[in-house]
Amino acid sequence: MKSHEIDYVINGDDMQFVEVELDPSETVIAEAGMMMYMEDSINFETKMGDGSNPDTGFFGKLLNAGKRFITGESIFMTHFTNTASSGKKHVAFAAPFPGKIIPVDLSKLKSDLICQKDSFLCAALGTKLDIAFNKKLGAGFFGGEGFIMERMHGDGMVFIHACGTIVEKELKGETLRIDTGCVVAFEDGISFDIQRAGNLKSMILGGEGLFLATLSGYGKVWLQSLPFSRLAERVISHAPAGATGGGQRQGEGSVLGGLGNLFGD
Repeated sequence: MKSHEIDYVINGDDMQFVEVELDPSETVIAEAGMMMYMEDSINFETKMGDGSNPDTGFFGKLLNAGKRFITGESIFMTHFTNTASSGKKHVAFAAPFPGKIIPVDLSKLKSDLICQKDSFLCAALGTKLDIAFNKKLGAGFFGGEGFIMERMHGDGMVFIHACGTIVEKELKGETLRIDTGCVVAFEDGISFDIQRAGNLKSMILGGEGLFLATLSGYGKVWLQSLPFSRLAERVISHAPAGATGGGQRQGEGSVLGGLGNLFGD
């Protein structure tokens, strides 16, 4: 199925959202719960599947839903359609955490797009969402993305989101070594593997973890400067005592509170 041609504008800086412009009868599919606002005449319907193959029967849709369940995504997707007889209408989608939205035109890639789990935001109808298995045992265990990633196939626009600042690089046969949590997406055909983070001393005391992810080959890769897991760890470590189950101290965050931390309760 040829993807619908949609126009878009990405707004914001660190808390971005994408506004999609739909012509009459055009449809955009989105992850459940990502819609920010929509204009009148935009009709939305929750469906099992991405709608890329309208002839797929119930069991085909159930199989696709099962694949999404394996990746940790909702088994349902929301389809937003401009039902007006004339005129363009708009619907907007926002990422669930600070970061950037990456627009990718699948028709300009050499192959499918492989992404980390939970990165899909929305896409033009006709985009096929599937799963990709990491066949290398080491990368599956220690690569940060697990054995299962998301595969996106088609010829339309896809929007993925990631945390922090996004870097797009074009590999031309070289190998890129990356923190295991910083890989967002890459073209199918890029080799994704791991290697030890230096010698034993560096692995234990270097602070970079035991392994680094490696991307090699030919094609585009997208990296994020701040993995969400790292952000969550920092937030939790600096959370007030009451937020983590302990008692909230009087004067928390002040000099008095600091002295209390020093000498104990």
